[in-house]
Amino acid sequence: MRDLLSRYRFSLLAMVVLLASLILYSYNIRQKSTTTFFERAVLSVVAPFQLGIDSTATAVMAAWNDYLWLIETRRRNVQLETENRELRARLELLDEISLQNQRLRKLLAFVDDLDRAALPALVIGEDVTPWSRTIVINKGTRSGLRQGLAVVASEGVVGRVIKTSAHSSRVLLITDPSSAVATLVQRTRSRGVSRGRGDRLTVEYVEQDADIQKGDLLVTSGMGGIFPKGLPLGRVVAVQQDHFDLFQRIEAAPSADFSRLEEVLVILGDDR
Repeated sequence: MRDLLSRYRFSLLAMVVLLASLILYSYNIRQKSTTTFFERAVLSVVAPFQLGIDSTATAVMAAWNDYLWLIETRRRNVQLETENRELRARLELLDEISLQNQRLRKLLAFVDDLDRAALPALVIGEDVTPWSRTIVINKGTRSGLRQGLAVVASEGVVGRVIKTSAHSSRVLLITDPSSAVATLVQRTRSRGVSRGRGDRLTVEYVEQDADIQKGDLLVTSGMGGIFPKGLPLGRVVAVQQDHFDLFQRIEAAPSADFSRLEEVLVILGDDR
């Protein structure tokens, strides 16, 4: 192929030059109002080539325009995707802020009902094992906290402070096996002691003849000097009576949802 091109290169070049001249000449002829027989013959010969060139030029321009459009579309898509991600992130942040505000409003309402000085705190850690159930909050002695202070959420009692440092404190949950809270059955005013049992509570020392029903609300009795009276502890989920025992066997679910605990209130212990 290379030998063939080198052998006929002058002839091919001459044909290309001639064809280009004819095409240029034909374009000039088209601008004239009248043409001679020779000019019409030139137009007839050159017309197929002009049509091919026009079609090729049109196709090339269309492809180029499509290419530019695709580049611009891709650039615009990337920009829109970036803006979309930013907007989604802002919406998620606003949703989180809205949910936090709802929880804080509940805590503030709880403080108003409590009529005690209280300090809000965030849960920053937890230790939930079969033998220990505690959380860590982001307030400590620098904020006035000390051991023995009651910790509550908007749903009810959480636990009490057992260890403090300058900027954090550890809270023993009421579901810890070592926790005990003096309790009243709200409906009947029967007394007992709520103890932790993993994720549930057991209520001890409730007499056999006490009227206890499933769904009864348990509240703090105020005895013991840690928890103010009347704070929700949990609801009875099971009652078992054995005439050979002195006390009923009662199981309750805590009012506070410890699996979703994010903000708490530490009751400072002094009346307003």
